[in-house]
Amino acid sequence: MLRTIFTLSVLAGGLLSANAIAAPTQDSAPPIVRAADTGGILVAQDGNLDIYYDARGNRVIVDADTGKVIAIQPPQTRLDRRALRRETRLRELGRAPEGDDRYYLDDPEDMARFRRQQLEEEGRVIPPPADEYDPYGDNAVEAYPPAPQDDGSYDDNYPDALQPAKPGTIKRQPLDEASIDPAQPATSADQAALPPETGGKTTVAPALSLGARQDVAALQVLLDRGGASPGVIDGRFGSNVDKALAAYNQITGANLRSTDAVAIQAALAQSGGDAFANYTITAEDAAGPYVASIPEDYSQKAQLDRMGYTSVTEALAERFHMDENYLKALNPDLDFNRPGTTIKVANFGKLVSTPVARIVADKDKKEVFAYDAGGRLVAAYPATIGSSDTPSPSGIHTVSRVALDPNYTYNPSINFKQGQNDKVLTIPPGPNGPVGSVWIALDKPTYGIHGTPDPSKIGKTESHGCVRLTNWDARELAKLVSPGVTVEFVGGPSADNLAQQ
Repeated sequence: MLRTIFTLSVLAGGLLSANAIAAPTQDSAPPIVRAADTGGILVAQDGNLDIYYDARGNRVIVDADTGKVIAIQPPQTRLDRRALRRETRLRELGRAPEGDDRYYLDDPEDMARFRRQQLEEEGRVIPPPADEYDPYGDNAVEAYPPAPQDDGSYDDNYPDALQPAKPGTIKRQPLDEASIDPAQPATSADQAALPPETGGKTTVAPALSLGARQDVAALQVLLDRGGASPGVIDGRFGSNVDKALAAYNQITGANLRSTDAVAIQAALAQSGGDAFANYTITAEDAAGPYVASIPEDYSQKAQLDRMGYTSVTEALAERFHMDENYLKALNPDLDFNRPGTTIKVANFGKLVSTPVARIVADKDKKEVFAYDAGGRLVAAYPATIGSSDTPSPSGIHTVSRVALDPNYTYNPSINFKQGQNDKVLTIPPGPNGPVGSVWIALDKPTYGIHGTPDPSKIGKTESHGCVRLTNWDARELAKLVSPGVTVEFVGGPSADNLAQQ
């Protein structure tokens, strides 16, 4: 019995020893390598991988046990380990649909693509080219909604409450441009009656309101009050405003800046009050007369009785030193043809009254400076002074005479040729004549300082050698000068030099 038990123990020990010796032989067999699904990579040792990046940014996947390189993935074409594990798991579960696209909340690019896909499904996105796509941008069509239908009016208030925006959109509110504060009644007894507009109510095109700002218009009014004319008051910055501001500081000794709203309002309060005032159209304003239109051809101009105003808005704009379109924009849907209509106009204040002893016409600056007998600057005006083809004179000249509301003699053999007109023509007087409503003649024949039918173009176009101002600036200057006042032309080309050539 004991012998039998001993024999069985020996046999069992031998079998265990045989298994222990055989185990290493089994492990030393070649490792099993399984192929990934189509489009994947070869994974060894049950997915035990090491990932490295070389100097070129390539991703190198290495078998951690054997040290063999399994795959090399260039930048922008490789999958990350997280995506690889997720894809493998979903494929094992049979839950990865064909062409499925997945997103990760912690990946900004994924979230941008996810948002873009949502917008595409809602039909609110224009897919950008793949190489220009900005994952942080907003490419929705509704990100910038169409501009509201603008009837030319100006609102003083913003909407009561913002409407909730749709996902992916930006709501834009209208700017408070060219709106008018409550104006003070400020019509003086000597204000001349102005004619009416034949079309009745005014309608304002949407483009008229673009770029016009109340604060800029207020600055222009202040400059005009101080003797530094900005040209037309139109609520827009430009070279004429810049020149007028510099002249204003020289005239007043101030150091006003265009951005100092507090100082501008304080100066307005001290010089005449609000920048805008009310004006009531009278029966005399509605009487006329008017011309239907002003022809371009000089021979047709010569057939008219007068080069008068064509509309009430043109007449009122000139009366109050304003751009006609800006006047319309300030008074939308008002009937200028009806006596009793109250409109808002620029409160430009009193005109300069100091006599002028010397005038400087600066061709480079496109500006006219007027000085008193003591050499102090008392007024400055934006001007159009000659052109390269027909330059103004040079040197010092004198005022010979002043004519208000003059006619104009066209002589192509002396001046320029207009159209096909080769005969001498006499064009009747009026604010829409070639020299406007004022002619300040110089001692040099055919040259002078005069007005214009197009005040908004002063300082921005060219003339036929003369000095062109707005009608109201020319009228103010005409009242300040007398025969014998010197006019010095500085800078720019000269008619004398052109004659010598």
